[in-house]
Amino acid sequence: MAIPFLSTPDKTILSTTQDLIPLADIVDGVVIYKNGGAAQIMESTSLNFGLLSENEQEAVIASYAGLLNSFNFPVQIVVRSQKKDISIYMNFLNEAQSKINNPKLIHIMEDYKNFIAEAIKKKNVLSKKFYIVVSFSPFELGLGKSLVTTFRPSKKGALLPFPKSYVVRKAKIALFPKREHLARQARRLNIQLKPLSNEDLIRLFYNTYNPEPPVKEMGILG
Repeated sequence: MAIPFLSTPDKTILSTTQDLIPLADIVDGVVIYKNGGAAQIMESTSLNFGLLSENEQEAVIASYAGLLNSFNFPVQIVVRSQKKDISIYMNFLNEAQSKINNPKLIHIMEDYKNFIAEAIKKKNVLSKKFYIVVSFSPFELGLGKSLVTTFRPSKKGALLPFPKSYVVRKAKIALFPKREHLARQARRLNIQLKPLSNEDLIRLFYNTYNPEPPVKEMGILG
């Protein structure tokens, strides 16, 4: 991201951070970009490949190859990692231990807490989320390369190359069949793709541009 600068010491900043963010709006689960492009983002469940039998792994590989070979449009895979904060879980264990009367169970709980603490010291615990992004190019609106421009600040807000309702309608026509195709192919892998709602998208982009502290987790017993 470019950093706004001052043209002269006594001039005001030419651009704000918001001017440099490519998002224009979020409508009906569709992200609208300032240049007239759009995208739909789906959150994917995960699959523990290592726990599958050899035959199951071969079936997954074949299904995944079929998924890749079925693409006739661009697809972006995004993995978002965030450190977990297990302090709440450790407090939960301490509280549970205080209610135990059996000395042997107290000893087992203490060993478990020590195991968790040592595991955290050796390796960061990460929370991972997986997203599939399908995009709609501004060129699909019929714009020439010279006309694909970004928002320009104005008192009334930034303007898209076409009315927003038209961009949203064209984007939905292009994106929704792609979304359904990916969802069908993913089900063959026992993976579910969930389109993000407006609220989910706002939260995702806000957290991306404003990183949060480590995620607090209750853990297995929470």
